[in-house]
Amino acid sequence: MPAIAAECHTVLEAVGQVVVGRQRTLRLALAAVLAGGHVLLEDVPGLGKTLMARSLAQALGLDFRRLQCTPDLLPADVTGSFLYDPAEREFSFRAGPVFAGLLLADEINRTPPKTQSALLEAMQERQVTVEGTTFPLPRPFHVLATANPVEYEGTYPLPEAQLDRFLLRLDIGYPPPDEEVEVLRRRLARQREETEVAGVVDAARLRELQAGVERITVDDDVLRYCVDLASATRAHAAVEVGASPRGAQALVLVARALAVLDGRDFVRPEDVKECAVAALAHRLTLRPETWTSGLTAVEVVTELLGRVPGPASAKAAATSAKGAGSR
Repeated sequence: MPAIAAECHTVLEAVGQVVVGRQRTLRLALAAVLAGGHVLLEDVPGLGKTLMARSLAQALGLDFRRLQCTPDLLPADVTGSFLYDPAEREFSFRAGPVFAGLLLADEINRTPPKTQSALLEAMQERQVTVEGTTFPLPRPFHVLATANPVEYEGTYPLPEAQLDRFLLRLDIGYPPPDEEVEVLRRRLARQREETEVAGVVDAARLRELQAGVERITVDDDVLRYCVDLASATRAHAAVEVGASPRGAQALVLVARALAVLDGRDFVRPEDVKECAVAALAHRLTLRPETWTSGLTAVEVVTELLGRVPGPASAKAAATSAKGAGSR
């Protein structure tokens, strides 16, 4: 695992040459890719979401496609379609932008639900079906989607079924003043708008790294902790619909990838805590009456992290109760 961790750190360093700061977001985004999942970057415009996605694709050696989502976008614009070829006198399939190693669906909430749903099969099954014919997507295949959470005019909220397909939802946040100065300094130094990131691995090597994640050991106590966190969201008074078993699975998958990034072959409860908000918050539907109080799903998950006992705490409590019962 140390060799894989070193390679992953080289990827993060390469992206860090272009993306200033954002170590936590980059670390979690890379962990999601290593776990084979998709990422939703949700934040205000101008914070470098597109730059982050493109730089990560370049460092990982993935074929990168950018899909600008608009209200008039059709499903065929995503998946591709059959077009008539007069020379051959037959219909041939023209692949859409979804046939890529890493697809950036920019401002995904600006396209209508019918087109958003065109990505569901691709994200879950790694294939698309057009006019009854199924086409497999390249491996690896990942979607990094961006969404603007503060502007609602001309947007279509993502349905819960599609939100659930994103392994993580990440925000970026405004940079500290020193980092913002560094962004300007680097722009002046390169004397052009475009940025380039050197490739660290290729698609074949990325598949090997992802296979390494599958060999990470997860103790039963950690598995129980993941289930307890997901179950606690379903019982929270402010939550109408809690995280499904897919949420608990997301915790395990990302926690294993974080263990790989740290050079370990086992998962710690701290790995689960590190990714819990990003893995669970977007899977919660809050009760309507909580909207007026300003309570958010992120705050709910953060509260549960402080309330649900981890494996060590749970063992200590069980031991204490057993000792009290024997007296």
